[in-house]
Amino acid sequence: MSDALKHECGIAQIRLLKPLEYYKEKYGTAFYGVNKMYLMMEKQHNRGQDGAGFASIKLNTQPGDRYISRVRSNAAQPIQDIFAQINFRINEEMKEHPEYANDVALQKKNIPYIGEVFLGHVRYGTFGKNSVESVHPFLRQNNWMHRNLIVAGNFNMTNVHQLFNNLVELGQHPKEKADTVTVMEKIGHFLDDEVEKLYKKLKKQGFSKVEASPMIAEQLNVTKILKKSSKNWDGGYAMAGLLGHGDSFVLRDPAGIRPAYYYKDDEVVVVASERPVIQTVFNVNFEDVQELPPGHAIITKKSGEVRIKKILEPLERKACSFERIYFSRGSDAEIYQERKNLGKFLMPEVLKAINHDTINTVFSFIPNTAETSFYGMVEAAQDELNKQKNEAILAEKETLTDERLQEILAHRLRTEKIAIKDAKLRTFITEDSSRDDLVAHVYDVTYGVVKPQDNLVIIDDSIVRGTTLKKSIIKMLDRTNPKKIVVVSSAPQIRYPDCYGIDMARLENLVAFQAALELLKENGKYDIVEEVYEKCKKQVDLEDREVQNFVKEIYDPFTDEQISDKIAELLSEESVKAEVKIIYQTVENLHKACPHNLGDWYFTGNYPTFGGNRVVNRAFMNFYEGKTDRAY
Repeated sequence: MSDALKHECGIAQIRLLKPLEYYKEKYGTAFYGVNKMYLMMEKQHNRGQDGAGFASIKLNTQPGDRYISRVRSNAAQPIQDIFAQINFRINEEMKEHPEYANDVALQKKNIPYIGEVFLGHVRYGTFGKNSVESVHPFLRQNNWMHRNLIVAGNFNMTNVHQLFNNLVELGQHPKEKADTVTVMEKIGHFLDDEVEKLYKKLKKQGFSKVEASPMIAEQLNVTKILKKSSKNWDGGYAMAGLLGHGDSFVLRDPAGIRPAYYYKDDEVVVVASERPVIQTVFNVNFEDVQELPPGHAIITKKSGEVRIKKILEPLERKACSFERIYFSRGSDAEIYQERKNLGKFLMPEVLKAINHDTINTVFSFIPNTAETSFYGMVEAAQDELNKQKNEAILAEKETLTDERLQEILAHRLRTEKIAIKDAKLRTFITEDSSRDDLVAHVYDVTYGVVKPQDNLVIIDDSIVRGTTLKKSIIKMLDRTNPKKIVVVSSAPQIRYPDCYGIDMARLENLVAFQAALELLKENGKYDIVEEVYEKCKKQVDLEDREVQNFVKEIYDPFTDEQISDKIAELLSEESVKAEVKIIYQTVENLHKACPHNLGDWYFTGNYPTFGGNRVVNRAFMNFYEGKTDRAY
């Protein structure tokens, strides 16, 4: 992808259902869970490279023994860093105490990180701080085992201010306003509440505090805690948590915006953000891994009992389509096919742009994630070439010589690796003119394969800001001397900010928005901008459910093609000699290609939660007022 787009995070949760001795006997190690967690996190490193965290819980420990371990890192390679720390501690203990080698009970008692319940997280720092304190999992400590709470999530809330104020009204003093802290404190409040109620009930029945403790663990109603905690959440989330005594959960938002998959057998319960991760790490089939339904939680009690419970009433399903276009690993069987279809469905527009001249056209892609949609586009182009050959043979069948037949059949599709992404080039010079020249060299090109009469068709996942296209890719492609450059986006035009975890929060950074503003100016309709601002302002004090997205009116006067053509103009500098055309996927074809992930708010402005409309209006007001604040 040409635009570096940071996005949501990845979660991994494992619960071992057998005693640790079982894994030692069957797999040769009591560190089976730790090893699997390493693989689960490493296989999701595409979802976050700014930070990583790991937490584990030991079940049935004695008072005085540590039962929670946690390690977090924001190092350059955070996953390797945390597991280097874990391995170092384990190896040191084993070296110092040879008697632990074949004694699983001693290992569990004395070695950190070994345990039965695990939670891992990989993070992209989409906003603000990237300190180690902002790396998940978060821990809310308490001397009562049941009140310890560990939380990690792939989430973004649109109503953090409201949730923060709710906590203050409960008499709390949260240490910061971040949604991670607010969410954890919200769950923590109702966890404390539930533990307190259970203790009072058991005390009335004559049980001592010591006797009550295991009974609280058994009777604690996680479903009830989650229902109360999440009642006012507005956002996209896959929220994972562990309770000190060993219960665990993962809760998915009611619109299914953020992904979560699970697998269960008699040895493990596993939850992750992506299906192929579970398939690969546990060597199971596609159909063995289930999707967690929107608004539901998978809850595993300390006893090992697993339930899927409805926590919130599901909304219309709007799973994030960007997961399919770009974020998730392309090794998922469904996603691979969907990405190929995204490329395939663009072919009719591409053929129009090159005037059906497949002979004088070179097809390529922008590395690396656009490769799969490139295969789909090439398959469709091959079908077109075969059709052209067929038509040529039929048209000349009366006079066709063997030599002419060979000439027709010899036509092949020209696919080449044109764009090459170099390792990150560091820019030390702050002068704009010098920096632009360095930025231009982020990509390189293959010379000698494109001829001056050729069209060059190159596909990318999506075009968000267009900066790299303008400053680097188009300039570099132009050096190969094509007649025409056709940049194809497998995603539709990104017109609206995201507020559920993708780093696209500011409207003015989106090239489609810039293009619409230019068109309004050129057509003498710029007063629409002020009208939209006034309409947004009038909604500031309305309840979220009453707010409408008026930013759509910025785009209404123009067709998709008019905006695409203006984007092509904005991204082509004067020095570019070739004609530049930009083709975007249609929303209709996106839905056809990715039928299960219909969340398209960044393309259409149709937000799946009420908070989304408030955020887009606030983003527009920030743009109009010249503020660089985040809209939520």
